[in-house]
Amino acid sequence: MAIKKSELYSSLWKSCDELRGGMDASQYKDYVLVLLFVKYVSDKYAGQKDAMVEIPKGGGFSDMVALKGDKEIGDKINKIISKLAEANNLKGVIDQTDFNDPAKLGSGRDMVDRLSNLVGIFDKPELNFRGNRAEGDDLLGDAYEYLMRHFATESGKSKGQFYTPAEVSRIMAKVIGIRAAKSGTQTIYDPTCGSGSLLLKGHDEAKSATGKDLAIYGQENDLATWALAKMNMFLHDSPSAEIWKGNSLASPHFTEKGGLKTFDFVVANPPFSSKAWSNGVNTEHDPFGRFAFGVPPPKNGDYAFLLQVLASLKSTGKGAIIMPHGVLFRGNVEAEIRKQIVRRGFIKGIIGLPPNLFYGTGIPACIIVLDKENATPRKGIFMIDASKGFQKDGNKNRLREQDIHKIVDAFNTQNEISKFSRMVALAEIEANDFNLNLPRYVDSTEPEDLQDIDGHLRGGIPDCDISDLDRYWQVFPNLRATLFASFHRPGYSVLKVEQSEIKQTIYGHLEFETFQQSVTKLFEKWKATQTRMLKEIAVADKPKKLIQALAEDLLETFKKAKLLDPYDVYQHLMDYWAETMQDDAYLLVMEGWKAVLDGEPNTDLIPTTLVISRYFAADHTAIEQLEAGRDAVTRRMEELDEEHGGEDGLLAEAKNDKGKLTKASAKARIEEIADDKDAGDELKTLKDYSGLIEKEAAANKKVKEAMKAFDEKVTAKYAKLSKDEIKTLVVDDKWMGTLAAVVQSELDRVSQALTGRIKQLAERYATPLPKLTEEVQTLAARVNSHLKKISATWN
Repeated sequence: MAIKKSELYSSLWKSCDELRGGMDASQYKDYVLVLLFVKYVSDKYAGQKDAMVEIPKGGGFSDMVALKGDKEIGDKINKIISKLAEANNLKGVIDQTDFNDPAKLGSGRDMVDRLSNLVGIFDKPELNFRGNRAEGDDLLGDAYEYLMRHFATESGKSKGQFYTPAEVSRIMAKVIGIRAAKSGTQTIYDPTCGSGSLLLKGHDEAKSATGKDLAIYGQENDLATWALAKMNMFLHDSPSAEIWKGNSLASPHFTEKGGLKTFDFVVANPPFSSKAWSNGVNTEHDPFGRFAFGVPPPKNGDYAFLLQVLASLKSTGKGAIIMPHGVLFRGNVEAEIRKQIVRRGFIKGIIGLPPNLFYGTGIPACIIVLDKENATPRKGIFMIDASKGFQKDGNKNRLREQDIHKIVDAFNTQNEISKFSRMVALAEIEANDFNLNLPRYVDSTEPEDLQDIDGHLRGGIPDCDISDLDRYWQVFPNLRATLFASFHRPGYSVLKVEQSEIKQTIYGHLEFETFQQSVTKLFEKWKATQTRMLKEIAVADKPKKLIQALAEDLLETFKKAKLLDPYDVYQHLMDYWAETMQDDAYLLVMEGWKAVLDGEPNTDLIPTTLVISRYFAADHTAIEQLEAGRDAVTRRMEELDEEHGGEDGLLAEAKNDKGKLTKASAKARIEEIADDKDAGDELKTLKDYSGLIEKEAAANKKVKEAMKAFDEKVTAKYAKLSKDEIKTLVVDDKWMGTLAAVVQSELDRVSQALTGRIKQLAERYATPLPKLTEEVQTLAARVNSHLKKISATWN
């Protein structure tokens, strides 16, 4: 049976378990990614003439597989990798890791077993990269992202900087206008490229939109990370990418005519606030003209990298750089540089991100989006505060699919959203002395829930608080009058129903029912369209294109729904995709619509509960009734035991040495007291209990026989299912059934939010202060009276 996509990636991560104990977690990637590289290029290019990568004799993954159990496996793997490196000008890239290091891999049998198991994990028929392409729908692109995220997590704060979270990379690729790339001759560059994730996300974004391959350029200072980036380019079908080792500030590799080479698109996630940025940099007479707006502080290199990116952009170029928030508001020379950049219109937008997203630091960061092409007419900077949208993921925060989509939508449409995004005029920024700190311009704080003193003193719910729920009253205009009545003084109201009846009143109101029906109609319309598409899934289809079309249509559909956040509904679908639908879809494109795989029911795709519900509901009910009858007998036995099984009870003497009352022990006791005229009650109780034991055994037998026949019937049904029946079970019952429940949960959330707020207001102003004072005085009088009585008694 085909392995689940999620299980495959988990099994790859388990390869790291073979490495634990002998090395730091940050070094796992050095071994695992080299093996992944050898496996990939061997699958893709072995046996091909004039292939982009030559797989020499004795230099492929199959040669590693042949070494499993070999006592010299470590040394021989090194030689295999060396042959592959020599044949492809990859010396110093893939051959840096020593597979024969006993300090990390153990010695003798330990090393043999560890490396044999490690190679074996990659030697899976499911892990076959022939014909696959990264970020399309292949195993490799997702497997790589899965591994890199886990490597960064395990490596800790100081060693995870090689990886920019894929979610952030995707945002940057989508907001710099790369989808409008005009030709394959256009270029993308990253001066601090790390493992190359930013470059590849940008490249893939352009490829998916235009079909054009951008030329990739990158520079990385760390040797191991540079090698990782080089391998990454091969793994993602971009072997022609130019990735150079070196310090892009002190020794930029890409130059032309005495200056920096310029590019169409530039992306970067440089080290934050580098204290050694100026080492080797001629800051007074920079030959590349990067510091015309000012020289950044010698102990903080944030603006040095920002200026490097600006200088590397063509006059029509666009880019994005990740920076700590300090660059937005710090003073002195940084303030002057910032002022010059803003005045020239180079900054198109700023996107504030949640804290603790990155593996090298926990501080909040922002994306500064740059655009030279439209700098001159620019009249403002589009600002987004996206700091509130994320989910916890272990000890880090992570952007959800809905967060990414909302950011990109708002930025690319320049859509102003309350407490989230705003176009800020340059005149306003100048009035703030070019301070770009986001809270100055986008107030994302939740409004304070103010208490009404007069309401507490004299009672009544303030009308202003009720009016704050106007978004609900616009949809349910008559519900307000159903819930509230005017108080005896203007500006205040009272609740007309009991607090316990608020939810029921809302649910039962005609306007709420109409609202529910309108949302259900939207879902049914989307369902009708997408069900047809889903039932047409065929072998070799692209699941990623499928979910993109599915999700985009859902988002657009629910933008028409009142009171619901369409991005919340979108997230439900994306979560269900990650948890279930993705594995189902990949199974379908590999195996087709099959109810039986390898002679076994395909229960991963079609859970037995779906088959039972659709075809054997009556049989299942009959078994439940048999089980209920058996359970009733069991409960009666428990009641008798509880009533008479105690130390002096009528059933006590019948229990065996373990304190259990069994059929055999009960029978023995019955025979023992059968002729005892004084044991009538005990004998009757024992006979009753023995009869129940027999009934329970008979009932159990019936249930087991029925269950066996039932299971056989359900199992046999899988082989008889037609393709159309399979599609109905999977698409209609499983997928759409789950998503319909999700939409209902969003409707419930609307009513719960309204119910909760109304109940909160009712409770808050239920008892005015004078009445509370009166009640306190009454209670105090009672306490004093009791104290006097107690005192009199003592005296």
